[in-house]
Amino acid sequence: ELLVQDGHEQIVEMNNGCICCTVRGDLVRILGSLAERRRTGELDFDRVIIETTGLADPAPVAQTFFVDETVRENYLLDAIVTVVDARHGNAQLDEHHEAQEQVGFADRILLSKTDLVTPDDAEAITARLRQMNARAPIKHSDFGRTDISRLLDIRSFDLDAILEIEPDFLEDVSHEHDDDVSSFVYRSTVPLDADRLEEFFGSIVQIYGAAMLRYKGVLNLAGVECRMIFQGVHMIFGADVGKPWRSDEIRETKIVFIGRQLPQDLIRQGLDGCIKAEQKNR
Repeated sequence: ELLVQDGHEQIVEMNNGCICCTVRGDLVRILGSLAERRRTGELDFDRVIIETTGLADPAPVAQTFFVDETVRENYLLDAIVTVVDARHGNAQLDEHHEAQEQVGFADRILLSKTDLVTPDDAEAITARLRQMNARAPIKHSDFGRTDISRLLDIRSFDLDAILEIEPDFLEDVSHEHDDDVSSFVYRSTVPLDADRLEEFFGSIVQIYGAAMLRYKGVLNLAGVECRMIFQGVHMIFGADVGKPWRSDEIRETKIVFIGRQLPQDLIRQGLDGCIKAEQKNR
């Protein structure tokens, strides 16, 4: 059976393939079915939690919420939470690049089994995780205890809301790292040309899209009085209109890139090349 359903807990198990490739179509179908059953009153639920295997690529799952119209109309992707085993996490990160990608992709990182390691070991792996993804809060969990409020209603894909609560979210964080997955921030106070920017990202994702796990930020576009909220997952990217710029604030583009061995200098140069022509001549 493709699906095993427990009516009491309303759990749907997909077990005939990898959720990030062969089963993705079934994920769309199941989400659509759940939405319809909720609409008719057959089911009553507030959230859907999707749990992947430890070595799954989270990107295709996240992309599903943006590329499929039915899913997009019925669901809002809240956050991606990655659980890291405090005792075995370092070995898993060393051996599996998929584990590194899950850390880089996360909006929240839950460090579990901290009761099984020393405080120094817990701090060491916490530091490593922070180097790989400087903007995902890391929460410790011992004996399986977790405050569920830390994992729900995060609204991580609503960047405008995040910046309202956490104004420094897009600030750069300097650090050294040895892992393939790392992050950096591009900043510019010079307005960017929307057409050039779209052309640049359309080109760069063709070459490096597989390595670009997450990229998100605020755009200062020439001739636009509102900030644009920009985010992408691998080769899929887009922007929405955000709040108007205030008269007393600096109009600045800030984009966080999280990826695997990304060419920082090339990306920075490409974005600098998106400056509006008349701005370059000033």
